[in-house]
Amino acid sequence: MKRRRRIYGQYCGLAGALDLVGERWTLLIVRELLVGPCRYNQLQSNLPGIGTNLLAERLRFLTEAGLVRQRGREGSKVRLYELTEQGEGLREPVLALARWGLGTLHAPRAEDVVRPRWGALAVEAMVDPGAVERDERYEFRIDGEVFHVEIEGGRVAVRDGKAAAEPALVVTTDPVTFVEIGAGRLDPLEATLTRRLSMEGDDGAVLRCSRLLGLLP
Repeated sequence: MKRRRRIYGQYCGLAGALDLVGERWTLLIVRELLVGPCRYNQLQSNLPGIGTNLLAERLRFLTEAGLVRQRGREGSKVRLYELTEQGEGLREPVLALARWGLGTLHAPRAEDVVRPRWGALAVEAMVDPGAVERDERYEFRIDGEVFHVEIEGGRVAVRDGKAAAEPALVVTTDPVTFVEIGAGRLDPLEATLTRRLSMEGDDGAVLRCSRLLGLLP
């Protein structure tokens, strides 16, 4: 029997949005798809704690609501879930929530899960476009996941899954250290001295990247 979804019944933009994405796990599914298209088993792996039936139900609803679609080669059993144009419209709200949420984080618990692939979205949330100083690229390596920030023509873009061409700075760290730095719980210098973080590049690039990500005044 199909479960009846509860709605707020309020003629309000926020209530309307929550009717679509306010249920538990929904925005975390959207977070995964904002990083890039995923197979069903990838979503389940990156969302530990969600039951397979609940994941299927959430994906079915998001598809019916026009926020998610499936794609794949004809005749192939491998299907990818991806955001539609309407679903992509959630990028800025989700980034704003992630940016706000960084300030609420305390020390990670032993049972807390963190995935390297979340790094690209975290960097996108941290970027201050007003802090752009010059066109260049910064590469991030987080436990085998690679992405980079590209500044071109004064515009900032985060490229997931791609190494940077001639990066001015290469940052290597682990997911927990990365989140703690973004949350302001760990100073990048301390992380470097304790070898939790390494940065390859000149001092100017380090300073420019740090200002871009709001890590320096």
